[in-house]
Amino acid sequence: MAKKKKSWRDLSTKQKAMMMAGSAVNLTLLIAAQRSLAKTPDAQIRGKKALWRAASFINFFGPVSYFVFGRRRDAGAA
Repeated sequence: MAKKKKSWRDLSTKQKAMMMAGSAVNLTLLIAAQRSLAKTPDAQIRGKKALWRAASFINFFGPVSYFVFGRRRDAGAA
């Protein structure tokens, strides 16, 4: 038998706090990725900005992928 999904009311205070913290981290990553995309020249981004913008809206993975794989590193940087 399938379990009924929990609603916000059914969550404990700790679970609600964890959900809020996770949401805050996700939103912060999204904003940071969007700002970086806006300020970074096209030549320093691997691929198209529009695709990275769209990908950054995918929970956690999109912004993290952009920061790890989407930006070019300078050869002189450590």
